[in-house]
Amino acid sequence: LFDRLNDRGAYVFEPRAVGRRSLKNAALSFLMADPTPEIVALCRDEFFRADNMTDSLAALTLLASTNSPARREVIKAFYDKWASNPLVVDKWLSVQAMSDLPDTLARVKELMGHEAFSMRNPNKVRALVGAFTQSNQPRFHDADGGGYRLLADVVIELNRINPGIAARMTGGFNQWKRFDSRRRAMMRGELERILATPSLST
Repeated sequence: LFDRLNDRGAYVFEPRAVGRRSLKNAALSFLMADPTPEIVALCRDEFFRADNMTDSLAALTLLASTNSPARREVIKAFYDKWASNPLVVDKWLSVQAMSDLPDTLARVKELMGHEAFSMRNPNKVRALVGAFTQSNQPRFHDADGGGYRLLADVVIELNRINPGIAARMTGGFNQWKRFDSRRRAMMRGELERILATPSLST
């Protein structure tokens, strides 16, 4: 199915072509559920051959959850190509924040020091921290509570810079009562730490 839909024709934006790309990338995602070296190579080739953002982002997103050299290669290539476009860079940040890999929290912290990120830019905060805390439930809710600590640290820092964004970011904790007792206790502890912040905005 992937091969049949991957006709490499000129990019056109019309309903049938959009549907073909969507189905093709769905097939690629199923293939990447078992990322053998051959399938990873196929996905890598798809990334570098892509002539549109839909295909490029689809391949990048799939490779971002693999522990392979291709992952690092495409992440760098995508950024190098789009570094001057803030909206596309936001997608680049979000893709990495939503990775399935166990070290995603560490990667998010690393990206917070990247030139593409600024705590003073709400779009960047939402793209990176927001994507991690609200769209990557398995990694945000890892049993060690590291995701909760990160969110509380960000909220406390944002309280000084942009209290409105800080308040919205706490939404990551909104469902704390629905979790198991261990996670519930950790989330409540981070909420209480935020509450104890000196000069906390109303």
